[in-house]
Amino acid sequence: MLKWILTLVIAIFLFGICAPHLARAVRLGRLPGDVAWRFRGRTYIFPFASTLLLSLLFLVLSRVL
Repeated sequence: MLKWILTLVIAIFLFGICAPHLARAVRLGRLPGDVAWRFRGRTYIFPFASTLLLSLLFLVLSRVL
């Protein structure tokens, strides 16, 4: 059980480090259908299209595996 928890923590840590770099490379958050709103000097991003795209990708991957 401890091995699985340690593996999960390491995987989440590595994903957290790699995710911003991968998002810039794939341009997630800037697809048509994603909403960016600037209010009082802050930018709020609502990635509707990116969320749907990633959900479909994970669905297909889970069906294949």
